Amino acid sequence: MLSFIVPAHNEECELPASLRAIRNAADPAGQPYEIIVASDDSDDRTAEIAQEFDARVVEVRLRQIAAVRNAGAAIATGEIFFFVDADTHIAPVHVTAALEALKAGSAGGSARIALDAQVPFWARVFLRIFALFYFGANLGVGAFIFMAGENFERAGRFDEQFFAGEEMYLTQELKKLGPFTLLAHPITTSARKVRLHSGMHVFRQWTGMMLGGKAALRSRDRLGLWYDGKREQRAN
Repeated sequence: MLSFIVPAHNEECELPASLRAIRNAADPAGQPYEIIVASDDSDDRTAEIAQEFDARVVEVRLRQIAAVRNAGAAIATGEIFFFVDADTHIAPVHVTAALEALKAGSAGGSARIALDAQVPFWARVFLRIFALFYFGANLGVGAFIFMAGENFERAGRFDEQFFAGEEMYLTQELKKLGPFTLLAHPITTSARKVRLHSGMHVFRQWTGMMLGGKAALRSRDRLGLWYDGKREQRAN
């Protein structure tokens, strides 16, 4: 059994395409699977949309991404966990390649990212620099990270002291259990943070997070780029 766990806060716009992509990616694998949507303090149609896609819904009021992912995992019944963000699209190759990596002995894995639309030059430069250092360190992204459920527990789950960057610390713990695999094909994730915020705001938030260390990741108030709740209203 495969468990796809999707954290979501007011994601009625992005969620349908994400869930559709998960189903299209999981079906060819030929294994039973479930989709779990952890709806975090949503006051839109997030839970209703999840149910329309036959997903299991867990309602929480946490506004803390690590805790929301853990809440979804807590009701998962699969042996393999895939964490997929509500604004992210995966493809069949991500499921099959992930299963092959785990079968070959990987403790877990992730994938590089591609954005869903063209972005300004500054954003392309930033993404390339980020990718060079982040993926060069063989770290996983929260938008798509996978592992055996047993390894998730052994690694201590997502560390709930952090409001961002929790996937980095989970990756480090998984590496203690075995190899960590970055898949060859990138996932597609939303560029909405670039569309909804100025370049200066994005730069300040990322700089503050990187220079502030762990202390900066323990405060929701300092991470508005991730927690301000801004959403686009566009059809899928």
